Amino acid sequence: MTDVLPVRRALISVADKTGLVEFARRLVERGVALVSSGSTAGALQQATLPVTPVSDVTGFPELMGGRVKTLHPRIHGGILADKSNPTHLEELRAHGIEPFDLVVVNLYPFRETVASGASAEDVIEQIDIGGPALIRAAAKNHRSVAVLVTPSSYQSILDELDRGGGVSVETRRRLAAEAFEHTGAYDAAIAAWFKDADRTEDEQLPARILIGLVRQADELRYGENPHQRAALYWREGAGSLLGGATVLQGKEMSFNNWLDAEAARSVAWSFDRPAAAIIKHNNPCGVAVADTVAEAYRKALESDRVSAYGGIVAFNREVDAEVAKALEGIFTEVVVAPRFASGARDVLSKKQNLRLLTAPSPGLERLDVRLVEGGALVQDADTVTESLGDMKVVTEREPTPGQWEDLLFAWTVAARVKSNAIVLASDLATVGVGAGQMNRLYSVDIAVRHAGERARGACLASDAFFPFRDGVDRAGDAGVGAVIQPGGSVRDDEVIAAANEHGIAMVFTGRRHFRH
Repeated sequence: MTDVLPVRRALISVADKTGLVEFARRLVERGVALVSSGSTAGALQQATLPVTPVSDVTGFPELMGGRVKTLHPRIHGGILADKSNPTHLEELRAHGIEPFDLVVVNLYPFRETVASGASAEDVIEQIDIGGPALIRAAAKNHRSVAVLVTPSSYQSILDELDRGGGVSVETRRRLAAEAFEHTGAYDAAIAAWFKDADRTEDEQLPARILIGLVRQADELRYGENPHQRAALYWREGAGSLLGGATVLQGKEMSFNNWLDAEAARSVAWSFDRPAAAIIKHNNPCGVAVADTVAEAYRKALESDRVSAYGGIVAFNREVDAEVAKALEGIFTEVVVAPRFASGARDVLSKKQNLRLLTAPSPGLERLDVRLVEGGALVQDADTVTESLGDMKVVTEREPTPGQWEDLLFAWTVAARVKSNAIVLASDLATVGVGAGQMNRLYSVDIAVRHAGERARGACLASDAFFPFRDGVDRAGDAGVGAVIQPGGSVRDDEVIAAANEHGIAMVFTGRRHFRH
């Protein structure tokens, strides 16, 4: 065999018919004989293209509602025959089997069906059997067959046929790798659906996790820094990225924009009331809830106007014209919301570089997977489920009703701040945030220094216990009125004593929320 494979006969069976007719027509113009099945054959016949139905090749009609159609030796023999092997060629002749040179297959829309909320019965019918078998057979036998699994590859193959009269061995190997990636990711999505449907809260972590990632369009301009390559991928089985995020306007989203947009969305959607969250470098610099998102944004902005410059803003309600006008006064990179009213679009469209991103409420991810060299760390996703009934007042003084509201608010925000995390809140808005410090006292210092006079009477949340009393002393000196923390330190007695000395009400939650 030469390194270039001429294409004389092609098997085409595709669920995604994008570009199908034009591609098939151009193959026919090059003298390629077409064999096809089911709806694909119907589409080609409707376009008056010459095509042989699979049932004519196999001698069997499609069975069981299309579940069985291509699983036949006259099909798979024509794909798996090694054309450099005389024995294989003799067997083809003996059984009257014609070989294929090109296999064009993409799979039933399993992921899209899952994402649509279809019933289990409908989802199961979209588990492709024959398609993966065809793809894997052609990819295995790539020395004799070329395989295409995406419409985006059609034009490059046509161009190669025009240039060299066939498909090169290098292209066939690349296509084979893409094919196995395609079927592997498809199987991963199916396995994830079965496991997710059956998993219970007390079930052990899975023995095996299959994660298929699909690159979205072109690479990003760069990663966290200009010297790093980067691209955006979505996970097979998830149905879509960020629940179906859509960029409505503005410059291309960067690597850091995507990271911060997801962080902002997760903070804003942590609350039932209208909320706004302003993110910088994956940490909240301002968060607030209020009766309207416009008021929530104004309160969040007042938390830290300096850091909000160039930030990412997320809302858990529709952005209206009032919010849009409030956004005009400060440079913002991205605004994330479930919807944008037409009046808001009119205002924000004047800021041509501003990226507007629609995204619904975050789904409930059950597992948190973080890659490390050679593997991954996997844990249950961290959610704030603590309520008043889970908490214990450990000081002489109890929080007032208003302080309870601010404590629970600050506690929710602290779970989304990098550890060591300290959040100061007043009137359901952050007034100071200390994030990512190596020492909890440093985080307290940053938060109270930023809050200034606003620290007086504010409520403080700490994502983990205070190992020493110094953090509480520092908060007390600043005038903090109440503290919420997990408790559990060997020096809890000293910490509680410090709170009592400063007249601080302190609440233990019994659960920490580290975020590394």
